[in-house]
Amino acid sequence: MSTAVNIRYFAGARAAAGVADEYLLLDSSEPTVALVVSAIGERHGSKLGKVLAASSFLLDGVAVRDTSTRVPAGSQLDVLPPFAGG
Repeated sequence: MSTAVNIRYFAGARAAAGVADEYLLLDSSEPTVALVVSAIGERHGSKLGKVLAASSFLLDGVAVRDTSTRVPAGSQLDVLPPFAGG
């Protein structure tokens, strides 16, 4: 069974991925955040991989504290790289 997830990229993650958002179809009925992150890293290469290593994530608007968190079908995962500010 497959699971569809909507991925949204922000700031440096958007630049590294080359897209603002995309749908990802995973060959897993119960993927984790770690699996989703791994899949998008493989899809977009090392440039995004470096950004992902420093990013935080929101799953359906809630901060992910543990990447073993399950991702239900139809969920939205936001990729938030570190932001500079002042």
